Amino acid sequence: MNTIRILLAEDHVVVRQGTCQLLEREQDFEIVGEAGDGEEAVRLARQLKPDVVIMDVAMPKLSGIEATKQIKAILPATIVLVLTGYDYDEYIFSMLEAGAAGYLLKNVSGDELINAVRAVYAGEPMIHPTVLRKLMTRFKTPAEGPTPVRPLSPLSEREMEVLKIAAKGMRNKDIGDTLFISERTVQAHMRSIFNKLGVGSRSEAILYSLKRGWFAIEDLP
Repeated sequence: MNTIRILLAEDHVVVRQGTCQLLEREQDFEIVGEAGDGEEAVRLARQLKPDVVIMDVAMPKLSGIEATKQIKAILPATIVLVLTGYDYDEYIFSMLEAGAAGYLLKNVSGDELINAVRAVYAGEPMIHPTVLRKLMTRFKTPAEGPTPVRPLSPLSEREMEVLKIAAKGMRNKDIGDTLFISERTVQAHMRSIFNKLGVGSRSEAILYSLKRGWFAIEDLP
């Protein structure tokens, strides 16, 4: 069993302590550090190189958005999972654009948070399909005017197919069932996509591709 090394960035001490106690009960979790502000989160991430950073949006000294940007610039393979009380679209979009792999609200149960950490570590989606749909709608191709020429992507045809289905919020097993391939093969395609694009999560890969016009919401199967 792989140990998932976690850095917790949360400015409210009681919330941070409670979350740590919850996560430390899991045998495959190790809390390697705790940060009370955004600057400390970046410093500890650089020092400790965690697998997953659980990040709040509203943080002293440096916002969670800016801290996520800096962490992803230093450690692109590190996964940032947002745990916050804010569900505003502007925060959701900003955190995803900064490189967050998932977005959770603090009203989730302990089991939901635990499952989310394991899911993002395994490359599974941890963003509600409604949020993904909002994100893709932001990059929707205008209906009027000539059809734009799509720039070339470094992804193979199969990898692009996997990514398009992943953009619908489907888990790896469901993607495999749709394409008649194994879950392990889907995971291999995801790893190849991440390596080619230099990202650490499927939400980053989807956003990266949408921004570059490799596919649009109208292309989804």
